[in-house]
Amino acid sequence: MIASCTVRRLRSAALVLGLLGGAIAAHPAEPGFKPLFNGRDLRGWVNVNCAPETFTVRDGMIHCDGIPTGALRTQRQYENFILELEWRHLKPGGNAGVFIWSGPMPALGQPFLRAIEVQVLDHGYGKSDWFTTHGDIFPIHGSTMKPFAPNRGDRSFPRESRSLGAPEWNHYRIVATNGVIRLSVNGAEVSGGTACNWRRGYIALESEGGVVDWRHLRLLELPSTRVPAAESAPEAQAWRSLYDGRTLRGWKVPARGDAWKAADWTLRSGAGAGGEDSVLWSESKLRGDELIFDWRWDGKTTDRVPPVVFRARDGKAILRMPALASIRGDGWNRLRVRRSGSSLKVSANDADEVLSMEVPRGALEFGFMPASVPLQVSSVFRR
Repeated sequence: MIASCTVRRLRSAALVLGLLGGAIAAHPAEPGFKPLFNGRDLRGWVNVNCAPETFTVRDGMIHCDGIPTGALRTQRQYENFILELEWRHLKPGGNAGVFIWSGPMPALGQPFLRAIEVQVLDHGYGKSDWFTTHGDIFPIHGSTMKPFAPNRGDRSFPRESRSLGAPEWNHYRIVATNGVIRLSVNGAEVSGGTACNWRRGYIALESEGGVVDWRHLRLLELPSTRVPAAESAPEAQAWRSLYDGRTLRGWKVPARGDAWKAADWTLRSGAGAGGEDSVLWSESKLRGDELIFDWRWDGKTTDRVPPVVFRARDGKAILRMPALASIRGDGWNRLRVRRSGSSLKVSANDADEVLSMEVPRGALEFGFMPASVPLQVSSVFRR
């Protein structure tokens, strides 16, 4: 009996050590891998839509405090590769993820990038029929995938429960080739899918409330198979986020201080929050550049006028644009404004309709005006 108990204890210890060993390093002798993170700063990475404090470098690791919801992505795209990394949640119940083959910008009305998501959940988050905390994989916001079994919908569930809870380290090995993705957690393959679209794009770390450390990110690139344009994410352009998801830094708070508030990844105003004296003006100016943003009205409205307004630097009358037929009264919209000399070219939701609007020459201020119903604004970028 004593010998039998000893053998069982040794087997249990070996299993634990095996899991922990997988969390520390897998395939350490494989040639060709290159660091994806230099351990000193975020060179090679782009903060898409988060505050400077969201992703930082601490003790040779990428640290994410989870606020706001958003992403840190690579500077360049990848097609076929093996990605290895280690992660740990520092607080129970945390949520995060790894985006594979992602786009460069947030999807419409979302803080997230279009991608194939590899879930990074702590066990304290709980689970349901729709998700687990052990390495689900699923497409988000326009991407598609045929999931490996077991699955529900387009989400692949892990065949084994192998991840460790906060604050233990976990090791992920993600093999992404020719539109097929496979995830190994702490040394064993558990989930994946085929026919992924996109199958070329960026790699990103997700901020979604969890306080997470990331380390030992390394990547082995594999030969290309000439991805068609329809299966590849668009290349990034020089967009810069004007809203950090935490504060109203970079904005002029109106005299009525409660007209606008920072609410995670959205700017929000209440119904009837005021007129021109409640405009949230950006400290950034439009010259010969572009502006994009998303918004939605949270209530019934017949309004089709975008909530953005303009004025010359001399502070004269506020300029509003006319209604656009391509604007939706229900759901999210995306507006694009191009400045050229004394005119603005405005389009909504990628429609063919383009409005030309005459404006004063010189630097132009812009801001958001509250509406008769609650209003949300997100993904405010300029270039």
